[in-house]
Amino acid sequence: LDTVNRITEMRTDPGGKGINVSKVIAKLGGDSRAVGILGGESGRTLEKLLENENFTTQFRFVEGQTRTNIKIIDRVGHTNTDINEPGLTVTDADLDALLNDLLAEVHAGDIVVLAGSLPKGAYRGKKIEGRTSFPANMIPQHLMIGHNMRFDPVHRKARKLLESGIERVVISLGGRGALYLRKGSTIYAEGLKVPVGSTVGAGDSVVAALTYAESQDMSEEDAVRLSTATGAANVMCSGTQAAERSVIEELLPKVRFSKL
Repeated sequence: LDTVNRITEMRTDPGGKGINVSKVIAKLGGDSRAVGILGGESGRTLEKLLENENFTTQFRFVEGQTRTNIKIIDRVGHTNTDINEPGLTVTDADLDALLNDLLAEVHAGDIVVLAGSLPKGAYRGKKIEGRTSFPANMIPQHLMIGHNMRFDPVHRKARKLLESGIERVVISLGGRGALYLRKGSTIYAEGLKVPVGSTVGAGDSVVAALTYAESQDMSEEDAVRLSTATGAANVMCSGTQAAERSVIEELLPKVRFSKL
């Protein structure tokens, strides 16, 4: 802070939480479509950068510019600092159009991942509740809770979510691992110790692995193994690159978990 800093290396990646999820699903061997709102030249650039990815996209363009976020990795101080732009402002009409685009493509049995922070203009009091009242197969299947909370209060919150009707809750504990909860079952998976390339998109990769596991009807234990290994493998990558399936496979035998 308050000094001259010189960049030794930089890279530009197309990202965003939904895009990160689609990248990882593609590496795992699954199919997905990234849907969202873009704007301006930066939005066109992002769309262009995604043309060679192994998943389809469906974007709606609006006024304004898609934000560019800067991730600063200090390899000496071992820190990862995010500088995130404010991003686009959307209208009710934009959101209604995007929702209609999505509903036209979604069929019974599909899984929809709702990812990312709400853009400015998206919050409309009770109306946002209506936007999340999807058919059962469209309700987010896994809820990631930040790890900057004490274990017991978070665990209690997770139990209340289960009691409210949500089938599964996943609590991220950062480098310490994660808790996987469902009615009558709590699994704690230890975090894998791996060399850190970038923590950007680590949580997204866990969501992607859980989604892929659901689509493949994997057992709860196999889903825990896959999501833990996938999260660790993606931490080893630079930027928002998605880890290769071979790297994930190498980490699978190292995953340790226990039922609480």
